[in-house]
Amino acid sequence: MAAISTCPSVAARRSTAAGSVPASRAQRTGAVARLGAAARPAAAAAGLRRPRRAYIAPRADVNADAFGAPRMRAPAASDAASRAREPSVRQFDFVVVGSGIAGLSYALKVAPYGKVAVITKDGASEGCTRYAQGGVCAVLDPLDSIEKHARDTMVAGAFLNDPKAVDVVCREGPARVLELVQLGADFTRNGDGSLHLTREGGHSDRRIVHAADLTGAEIERALLAAARATGNVEFFEHHLAVDLVTDEVDGAPHCFGVDVLDTRGHKMCRFLSLATMLASGGAGQVYPNTTNPQVATGDGIAMAYRAGAAVSNMEFVQFHPTALYSPPRADGGGDAGRTFLISEAVRGEGGVLLNTRGERFMPSYDERLELAPRDVVARAIQDQMTSTASDHVWLDISHKPAADLLHHFPNIAARCKEEGIDITRDPIPVLPAQHYTCGGVSAGLRGETGVQGLYACGEVACSGLHGANRLASNSLLEGLVFADRAAGPSVAHAEYALRRCGRQLHYAAASADFSGARAARPLAGPVRQWAAAKRAELRGAMWRAAGIVRRRRELSEAHAAVSALSAEVSAVMAGHGVAAGLVELSNLATCGELILSCALQRRESRGGHYMPEFPAPAPGAPRPSVAALPRGGAGGVSGGGGAASAGAGAGGPAPKKKLKRSQIVQRDLAVRSTPQDQQ
Repeated sequence: MAAISTCPSVAARRSTAAGSVPASRAQRTGAVARLGAAARPAAAAAGLRRPRRAYIAPRADVNADAFGAPRMRAPAASDAASRAREPSVRQFDFVVVGSGIAGLSYALKVAPYGKVAVITKDGASEGCTRYAQGGVCAVLDPLDSIEKHARDTMVAGAFLNDPKAVDVVCREGPARVLELVQLGADFTRNGDGSLHLTREGGHSDRRIVHAADLTGAEIERALLAAARATGNVEFFEHHLAVDLVTDEVDGAPHCFGVDVLDTRGHKMCRFLSLATMLASGGAGQVYPNTTNPQVATGDGIAMAYRAGAAVSNMEFVQFHPTALYSPPRADGGGDAGRTFLISEAVRGEGGVLLNTRGERFMPSYDERLELAPRDVVARAIQDQMTSTASDHVWLDISHKPAADLLHHFPNIAARCKEEGIDITRDPIPVLPAQHYTCGGVSAGLRGETGVQGLYACGEVACSGLHGANRLASNSLLEGLVFADRAAGPSVAHAEYALRRCGRQLHYAAASADFSGARAARPLAGPVRQWAAAKRAELRGAMWRAAGIVRRRRELSEAHAAVSALSAEVSAVMAGHGVAAGLVELSNLATCGELILSCALQRRESRGGHYMPEFPAPAPGAPRPSVAALPRGGAGGVSGGGGAASAGAGAGGPAPKKKLKRSQIVQRDLAVRSTPQDQQ
């Protein structure tokens, strides 16, 4: 039998046979030359030369679909018949979970080096990126400076930020934003053609590049168009990532892809890859009022945690001060699960906050007034709502010229008009809502995590940029910068995996078993009703205990309840099978546990974490909180508030034992990293 290449896309580029230059090589070379500045040195340092072509001998227990050479395709058939014949294993050089600014930017940067799969749980354009209104930061004004942007970021983050991450993002950000312009993003411009810069809360200068008040939608459009035009990026829409595929190589955990549920075809599939990028966003749906869309259920954070990656700073949840308040409708209408955001830029352009008595109240809380960081403004609004027994406050910008408002905020004006509000004449009713998960999967300056081959960037990651509270419009910038920086190391790891991990890749293909509890099964009937009720119960508990103001007793009670819910969900999933509603509920419960655990460990108030029992920051240098599952043991949390603490469990790694050959093929690699036995 002929040899089977482990990675057709990467290996094909490494052939040294005379006259074997692929037809697309010139295009590929040109694309490689355009790889971001941060990615090129890392890729070069990794030795991306043309060594002998790598092959791995076939094994009888391997699914040939996973590692076979390109094969002849059968004539097209009906969709149902095609789905029935779809392989249970697919192979790509790079797998990206998420299709927002971070995931698409990364896909574009690695596409010249191999085939890329983008896994997205809804349509490709759905996600937090498209709903970003204000803009993306960049120091482009000669009167501004990198140092000022870095200082603003550190102040907003209550100095819990990683200074290196802050410097990297602020310094490299302008080039990444200008790349968006080159891709075709149509940003708002001044009369002379230069980019118009606005200002938002926490910023000392105007440095927000925007497309009116639909910046995220415009960036998403440009990136999607570019990714689809490459020919090397394949989108899998309505596919939900369930668990990471992991194994050990030389004693270190490695990621080899992800198990995925086709939510329309109700079919499981293992996507194998040499490098996997998590760019799946945050966990906003763990709260009842959030500006995040329905897809923000913390999937990437929960999967990485289960796979053994560390998670950091989960207690720092940002509540945007000004979400549109809409009275409950008798017909239950409205955008279920998502609250409409009133951009920070409204305050940046002169909007003032008034309580229901018509009194401007921010002068009583902070000298920066309405432009104070978001955590300060959110707590002030919450305090006013409590003291006046009201369910909202007012944001008034009607004193500005009507033409300017309609030009700068057309989307906000249109949405408010649906509620009977004319922003050129009326104040806007607003209240705080969950907006951003500042913590996430611990990731380094190249997007690397504690699991080799697994990278994370964007809201799913904790890069150290945001610290205890995110500065406005730094989120889109973070996704751009770290996607670029992760590209080179990902390519280098792909080459390494191609050389060193053939046995593990073959085993991962052979062990893809989606029967029993791993089989896909639609959620219906009483189980569906149970899942919906438990989701509402979880969200209510999180808002009461881990909202804008937190108290230890409520945190402890909620942690016990959410832990019990998590165990209950696991038991139901074991009996039911894999369904999107259960997977999301499990992930939300995991993220809820992490938020509550980290909050309990931080005995201070800092940034987005405020506790009346500990109203001031703890003395000494601030430390991030870290939660991780010890290999083979229970989870633990450390750090926070200057006092390390024992975690939720005291278990250590499970004892290793030799498995019989007949037992090896039954192991489930997707849930835990376990050593692969030597033959």
